[in-house]
Amino acid sequence: MLDSFPRLGRLDSHTPIRSCAVDESSTQIPLWSVPTVLIILYVCLFIGLGRFGLVGPDEPRYAAIARAMPETHDWVTPTLWGTPWFEKPVLYYWGAGAAMRIFGESEFAARLPSALAALLAVLAVAWTALRSYGVGAAWYAVLMLPTSVAMIGFSRAASPDMLFAGLLTAAMAVALEMLQMPRPGPLVRVAFGFFLGAAVLAKGPAAVILAGGATLLWAATSRQWRAPFRFLHPLIVLVFCATALPWYVLCALRNPDFLRTFIWQHNFERYLTPIFEHRQPFWFYGPILLLGLLPWAPLLLIALADAATSLRNHYDVRSPSIFLACWAGFLCVFFSFSQSKLPGYILPAIPPVILLVSRVFVRLLETNRRGALLWAGACGALFLLPTIPWISAANNQNGTRALLGESASIVILVAAVGGAIAVLLAIKNQIRTTLPAVAILVTVILALSNFAILPQLNAEISSQGLARQISQADPTGQHVAEHNIPRAWNYGLHYYLGRDFPEWTPESQIAEWIIGGNETQEDFLIRYKIRLEMMGKKDSSPVSLFRIMDKIEPTPRP
Repeated sequence: MLDSFPRLGRLDSHTPIRSCAVDESSTQIPLWSVPTVLIILYVCLFIGLGRFGLVGPDEPRYAAIARAMPETHDWVTPTLWGTPWFEKPVLYYWGAGAAMRIFGESEFAARLPSALAALLAVLAVAWTALRSYGVGAAWYAVLMLPTSVAMIGFSRAASPDMLFAGLLTAAMAVALEMLQMPRPGPLVRVAFGFFLGAAVLAKGPAAVILAGGATLLWAATSRQWRAPFRFLHPLIVLVFCATALPWYVLCALRNPDFLRTFIWQHNFERYLTPIFEHRQPFWFYGPILLLGLLPWAPLLLIALADAATSLRNHYDVRSPSIFLACWAGFLCVFFSFSQSKLPGYILPAIPPVILLVSRVFVRLLETNRRGALLWAGACGALFLLPTIPWISAANNQNGTRALLGESASIVILVAAVGGAIAVLLAIKNQIRTTLPAVAILVTVILALSNFAILPQLNAEISSQGLARQISQADPTGQHVAEHNIPRAWNYGLHYYLGRDFPEWTPESQIAEWIIGGNETQEDFLIRYKIRLEMMGKKDSSPVSLFRIMDKIEPTPRP
């Protein structure tokens, strides 16, 4: 095919990016690394997916749309309670809908696509680190990425965010591989076109904007303007179109309003205007990035210092680090200008930052071992910080049980002990075990939280338990009404019970049960002369179920 495109053939005659992989024999990886990594991946990405109910307004919505696809046998038009819903493309709904058919309708099935996408991101980062920097960087990247707060949080969220980030990470990893090859073969071209097209199916045309913008920024920085043209190879374009376009075409043909609603309203207007009320300051993603990188955020400082040193000197224009920095930097700057900002938007920047951090840390091990130990110990020291409010609560009259609970106190103690061990390992010059100890500590804390804390928090953050209570009180749901409940709980109850409830009014005659906040009982007695009885155990849940015990004609309002 290149014979028909001689200009593309000339573009492939050199390597725009030079691999900086070191000799694998120069980095010693412990024998326990493989089982350790497998356990970390399993616990951080998959354990606990079904330990708590769907949270917020988004998870129940996305799960309901995914559930409707196998029920209606319509895998083209996403529908929410029978109405077309074009906020996001279809890939998450396909994945969650298929998982529900295989594993049954559950929180695990709704969150499984995100966990698998996180695994894809980790594998892509490991491959890129190995090919670009060597086995040492790959080892630390695999330890850090799945144990970061961002990956843990979004890998267990029933939403398209992690799916988009994982596929975009895979596409950019293949792009970096192509730039390190003198003549990319058909396999990598097919892989790049497929992953980029799948990312467009996951969240829309932002995938092309982010990948293209990062690549052009790299071309400008490295002064290699011809290199991006290799991504326009006919085979790449063909695979991309075959992956992304069929669903868009079918959905537009079946729904004439699709392109205007999705492309314009949920992409361009979302970016250009605060129409969805997600206003945040320009610097919003700075703190979000640091929080998402925890507990590895201290290592970002040495990466920034290394970047500043490279800028002052004559940096190597063919270094993979420039591509990774442009990848992460363009994404952060692009979404900082957006008029709608959500934490999930910055998620695709976490993998390239972890790659840069792992590379700089390996280099620091070679040039300044004491400095590397200092920063690794700082990551462990972060786990000592939660002990401050814990000790403060212990000195209060109510003690820690009232503020944090016994399970949370145990987890905080484990974190403190583990953090102290990591600091001690750093002091004892145990560089091979300090960073793995922090990663293992995160894994242990997460495992304890999944089985000890999340089930206790379930009633406070999810409507799952309340839905069971309502089903037991009135299986038909015909005598249930709601009163000023939060939007998130409304969506959650709608998902779990498969129905919506009318808003209670003083004139309502059919309502026997009322879903309302814990202040509803006193409010009804004062305002409407109605006595309610709370059903079930009173807890800190913002929404509860009440039964009408006595009803008197309401007094006229002033």
